[in-house]
Amino acid sequence: MAPLDTHAICLLVFLFLVISHHVTSCYTAIFSFGDSLADTGNSVAIDGHSANDAATKLPYGETYFGRPTGRFSDGRLIIDFIAQAMGLPFVRPYLAGGSEEEFRHGVNFAVAGATAMNNSFFREQGIDVTWTPYSLDVQIEWFKQLLHSNPSISDPSVLSNALFLVGEIGGNDYNHPFFQHEPFDKIRKLVPSVIEAISSAITALVKLGAKNLVVPGNFPIGCVPLYLRQFQSKNVEDYDQKTGCIKWLNEFSVYHNRLLQDELDHLNGVYHNATITYADYYNAAMRIFDSPKQFAQPIAGFTTPLTGCCRGCGESLCEDPSRYVSWDGLHLTEAAYKTIADGLLQGPARVPSLNQTCSVRQQSSASPNSLKFFTSIDSSRWFDVWNVRES
Repeated sequence: MAPLDTHAICLLVFLFLVISHHVTSCYTAIFSFGDSLADTGNSVAIDGHSANDAATKLPYGETYFGRPTGRFSDGRLIIDFIAQAMGLPFVRPYLAGGSEEEFRHGVNFAVAGATAMNNSFFREQGIDVTWTPYSLDVQIEWFKQLLHSNPSISDPSVLSNALFLVGEIGGNDYNHPFFQHEPFDKIRKLVPSVIEAISSAITALVKLGAKNLVVPGNFPIGCVPLYLRQFQSKNVEDYDQKTGCIKWLNEFSVYHNRLLQDELDHLNGVYHNATITYADYYNAAMRIFDSPKQFAQPIAGFTTPLTGCCRGCGESLCEDPSRYVSWDGLHLTEAAYKTIADGLLQGPARVPSLNQTCSVRQQSSASPNSLKFFTSIDSSRWFDVWNVRES
């Protein structure tokens, strides 16, 4: 086997790094695309979208920021923990505006309610569109506009040293029709189109200069409180006996993730100069639902994994959000996001310090010992990495 691509090595190092505020990052910027699971303020910067008003009011943001920030949680999101692990500031929302200097460490294009498919697609399917028009293709256009207006960001050396988070996206493509009670078979048929939209976005980013891309899969929707209420059943066979999650809904998420992984495998075979990595959000979350009490927050773990902390958000609030997985019935708590981010960053193995390992990027290839380390990692629990290939 030929030596690993140096970008692949750095991406692997980052993904398995223990979260720390004092590391020297392999990457100098983060560019993020997605929906409310990654939105750090874009939705509240959009006039006329009253549906997103919740994130502008307490108790949203209370745990970490002490105020609402436009994040759909009580505190930080996965993207925030990733930025902190990389020693970077929180990623600035694109629609909040900013100078070239303020965008120097990256930009977040994610918008709450966003879909992978554009709204005209859903109208053609006879689905009532009531959500934001800022789909994934619109976010990619925003990125192009940013590159056009900020020459220093469009510099190839900047883009090659940036991390691109393409998602989580696709969840709302299913949330909206599920909650409108569209037939299951009709929703399942949407999945290949959603995967194609994600693939097109990845292709566009690679052609624009992206070299290091992480593409998360979807979360297990059968464990989401809103889904548990909407699709409650008297048939005990519908539920996982260990977790209490709805099996057929989780199987749907697995189906989406399997098709996504197949497509990423294909893209890695096409774009040999880019590293495209699958982030296994599904299994990272399922670890919590399988054994909620083993994740100390700081002592008792998640004692209430299938109930939202904030019911109506303002009407009834739990005493301790860190004991809950779900914040408002659809989005997660900071504690849950941190647990998932810890798992994604640490992985199943510890690694040498980033200061030591990132020096590999300055070399033309990895040493035999580095190659042996990376190929020995059991990544099936967290990430599927396809960029280990022959040159």
